[in-house]
Amino acid sequence: MAKPKNPAETGSEDINSGHLRAFIERIERLNEEKKALSEDIKEVYAEAKGNGFDPKIIRKIVSIRGQDPDKRSEEETLVDLYLAALGAN
Repeated sequence: MAKPKNPAETGSEDINSGHLRAFIERIERLNEEKKALSEDIKEVYAEAKGNGFDPKIIRKIVSIRGQDPDKRSEEETLVDLYLAALGAN
């Protein structure tokens, strides 16, 4: 008697196409929203630059403020230690 083939091999397994389509459409919508938000952020940096602020420094501040305070302190300590070891302090 022939052994039944694995559904994944034959491509005949039952897939809930409606459910799959819903996931894909949600991801597509979120990607569109993410793109729009990226454009908005870009505009804010451009506006800040137009008002005399350095976008690179603003990005750094945003990054620092988003870190956990304990991890940030640990990172700053290591940076200082490494700079001191290189004689850059």
